[in-house]
Parts: sequence; structure tokens; C-alpha cells
Amino acid sequence: MNKSSGVRYLRVDREDAGQRIDNFLLRVLKGVPKSRIYRLLRKGEVRVNKGRIGPPYRLQADDEVRIPPVRQEQEAVPDSGEVPRGLRAQLEQALLYEDDRLIVLNKPSGVAVHGGSGIRFGVIEAFRQMRPHAGGLELVHRLDRETSGCLMLAKRRSALRALHECLREGAVEKKYLALLAGKMPRGSIPVEAALRKQQLQGGERMVKVADEGKASRTVFRTLERYPGASLVEADIATGRTHQIRVHSAHLGHPVLGDSKYGERDANRRLRQLGLKRLFLHAHSLRLRLPWSEEELVVSAPLSDDLRQVLQRLERDG
Repeated sequence: MNKSSGVRYLRVDREDAGQRIDNFLLRVLKGVPKSRIYRLLRKGEVRVNKGRIGPPYRLQADDEVRIPPVRQEQEAVPDSGEVPRGLRAQLEQALLYEDDRLIVLNKPSGVAVHGGSGIRFGVIEAFRQMRPHAGGLELVHRLDRETSGCLMLAKRRSALRALHECLREGAVEKKYLALLAGKMPRGSIPVEAALRKQQLQGGERMVKVADEGKASRTVFRTLERYPGASLVEADIATGRTHQIRVHSAHLGHPVLGDSKYGERDANRRLRQLGLKRLFLHAHSLRLRLPWSEEELVVSAPLSDDLRQVLQRLERDG
């Protein structure tokens, strides 16, 4: 379903002040491709205070933004109706940290971060209902639907901007636990392989190692070795799509339970031990909160199903 609106004039409030115009448009024009937004900026169709601006322009309070008529794809299923009681309870139980600016939860595997493609409610739609007074509630970053673990949501747009700046500057330490196929070497193994996204026929999105891709760095550290599998901690210095999954496969040790980049035989063996999902878990976050300078350290425990897989591997070993 598409919708097209006429010319709009938006007044920038204090919460939006300091945000880049391109990021502002990506939020306001949900469903419009990035390429289209940058084309609007290049052609001068988007104006601030009647003047042309480029993507790096940072909005000021009381700026007037002119947005031309543009067709928006309605990617998400309309969020009318109540969040199912079971999902609401699941997410409340998953809370790890909350203050007046930030939520951190241990996102369950199988729950999408946002609605769309037949999914009525993701994490963000659910929390907008669960926290109706947090008017600027937005995802700070994303996790794949099958990946569990630490996920940040900002309650204010000013907090969102500050946290995005922390991510850009590498001031957020994000570590993952992953079970990889085969016997990984001991110690730390850095992988610096550029990644490029591509769209396959049928719309499936894949990521591959390519010299012309975006610079990406992951450091794997082996924690435990089992027969045919290794538990590792992955520290990502960049946050590319499917980064850990593609970098581990590039090493020849794909994440177990990964149907996209993994090994069929290894996945089949682990299914017999009870692994029914991707074994990738965002287990810790560390950052200095930009609004208080306090250090926040959050860790998300592994779910029972993943713990049981490790116990069975240890028993078999």
C-alpha cells in the first residue's frame, strides 16, 4: 500500500535540534528508500528556512523544513489494535535496564525489532504501546529476528542522537556469544574483511565479503571448545548487517543454526542436540551514558534452550 502527501512544512523542536537532516528525513519519511531521500536533498527539493542544504546539515531549533510530495511505501502492518498480552508480558520480563531516556532489554529470539512483512508487532511497536508517555521512542540499533540479547531503545530523540553519536565514535562496547562450527584456534582472532550487501532474486538479502564493501572488523575469542563446535565471544568494532555471521563463515567456522550462511551437516547434528535457532546472543553492553557520564554495564543471560545445548555438548565431550 502506498500513500502520497502534499508539500509539508515541519518546525524543528528542541528534541530534534542537532540531528542531521538526512537522519531526520529517514525517520519522518518512513518507507522511502535512502537513495530517494538523498536524491531529494541533491535536487534541492527539501529546503530548510527556504534554502538548499546537504545531508550533513544539522537542524537547529525553530528551523522550518520543507518536505515535497513523496510516495511512501507502507512497509509495516498498521499498528492499530492491542499488543498481544503474551508478547507484552514477555517483553516486560526481558527488561534489563530502564531510566527516563533509555530502555535495554534482552530481546527474545524470534521477536522482530519492528513490524513489517506480515509481522504486526515488533519490539518498537509493542513498547510504544507499553510506554505511551515516551513520545520519542525509537530503536537505537537493531538485532536480527533470530538473534537474542541486549537491545537499546531511546525514549527521547535527544537521547537517540546522543547514543547514535556514541555508536559512531566506537564508545559502545557490544559483545556477543556465538557457537561456531568446528574447532576454533585458542586466543583472539581478528577479522577485517569488507562487507557488501546484495539483493537476490526474490528479494532475499545476503551479505558477502567484497573488497568494494564497507570496512568491517570483528574480534573472535575462543571461550570453550567442544567436539565439532566452539563457543566464542565476538567483539564488533563496526555494526554491519549480518557481520558476525559472515565473518565467522569467512573463517570457515559459521554460526551454528544459521540457515543462510551456515553448514547444513553441522546444523543437522546440533539440531539433534536441541539447537532449534541461530546460536548468536548479544550478551553485554558497556557505555558511558552521555547525559550523566555514568558508566552503564548490562549483561543478558543466555536463554535456557541455548544453555541446554552447551550442557549436552559438554556431556558428549
